[in-house]
Amino acid sequence: MRRVLVAVALVVALCGGCAGSGVPRPVGSTNSWSRERFLRAHPPTGTPTAEPASFGKKVGALFSHDTKGDHFCTASAVDSPGRNLIITAAHCVHSGEGGGYVSDLVFVPGYRNGNAPYGVWKVKAQFVDDRWAKGSDPDLDVGFAVLQPLNGKNIADVLGANLLGINQGFTNLVRVTGYPKTSDKPVTCINRTSKELKYQMRFACNGYAPGTSGSPWLTHYDPKTKRGEVVGVIGGYQLGGLEDAVSYSAYFDDDVRKLYERAIGQA
Repeated sequence: MRRVLVAVALVVALCGGCAGSGVPRPVGSTNSWSRERFLRAHPPTGTPTAEPASFGKKVGALFSHDTKGDHFCTASAVDSPGRNLIITAAHCVHSGEGGGYVSDLVFVPGYRNGNAPYGVWKVKAQFVDDRWAKGSDPDLDVGFAVLQPLNGKNIADVLGANLLGINQGFTNLVRVTGYPKTSDKPVTCINRTSKELKYQMRFACNGYAPGTSGSPWLTHYDPKTKRGEVVGVIGGYQLGGLEDAVSYSAYFDDDVRKLYERAIGQA
């Protein structure tokens, strides 16, 4: 599949073979006419192109073991009671039917040009829905990972964390930020999502090449709290899309909420 050819190869090599969160939605700020607010009033037309991201420390790249190798997926910090959770695509942490969890993963938030400004965080545990693990169900291509503390702190203590948005509908203005495998800098783009299939959302923007699987779809961003709601991650249909200009996400419904609750219950 286009976006995860290298990721799938790595998974095979390594593996062998919220509404629901109880956290209230952030209230939009009226003090800043941000790009997001402007685009809500003037929705984009056509297919935009991703630009280099100059912000977004809650988003980072996934590596195997350390930053000496290639990053192959994207993940982001999401709110949890333990303040130690990230969200990504299920296929970034588990190879699906016939396989198992990827071992020795690290999350590097804000990664740029070989630098890890907020540290290298080791993954302690991963969680995917059993229907992904047993049958690679694209409608459940969502995964969570619990991180070990670093220097006595949890990831949300250092970065903050976005909320998990459950059952927010198929049409949202979102910002999607992720790490193409061929770049050491993230890209970002804003556009409105649409419904693709019964449990799949669609996001159109040029520039989402391999490596961007797991990129968070962030909406309802509040410039005061500097966080929003993650309502999708690149993955799902066609493992996220066969073209760099069109990306997909499994719809975040009660199944994703239950997976989130399972992850925080065992964190």
